[in-house]
Amino acid sequence: MRFIPQSIPEVVLIQPKVYEDMRGSFCETFRQDLLEDFLGHSVRFVQENESKSPKGVLRGLHFQSSPYAQSKLVQVTQGRVLDVVVDLRRGSPNYGCHVAQELSDEQPGQLFIPKGMAHGFVVLSEWATVSYKVDNPYRVEHEQGLAFDDPDLKIDWLLPPDTLILAPRDQHQGRLANLAPFFDYHDNLYLE
Repeated sequence: MRFIPQSIPEVVLIQPKVYEDMRGSFCETFRQDLLEDFLGHSVRFVQENESKSPKGVLRGLHFQSSPYAQSKLVQVTQGRVLDVVVDLRRGSPNYGCHVAQELSDEQPGQLFIPKGMAHGFVVLSEWATVSYKVDNPYRVEHEQGLAFDDPDLKIDWLLPPDTLILAPRDQHQGRLANLAPFFDYHDNLYLE
């Protein structure tokens, strides 16, 4: 496996080695030991989620506040999406910056998203299935969001805004400038 830090270095693209022969292909899609060795800390995934959505569906930008902040390991098993991660850690040199990475079933890979980030994606293919592991269970009372179209974030979602399909809650999320300080860059969110 290759671990490729992104422009926010704690966000990591993981590319597996794919073996192909006359039967098709094979790859390891997840190795806890290799991931933890690369990260330098443990991550214990406790829940796996899957969404199926048509083109234009935008889910996000979402995160959970502490003590239920989540790391995510995102993979596309069908179709193609633009996956977006925004750094919400006050004091971070990347605060308010984002990573935008295309993920698809044609290029096996996963995106590791650490705690302290908002996450979202938009479906670019006719349909997409997104699977992701999280290291804290979903808690509705700790669910938070950030406006996908916040002009300060300057995210290009690659599709015309009038074609996007959003849940009602995602149409009315707050802007980064008004966001409470949920995370601090100097806090270790992985202390147990």
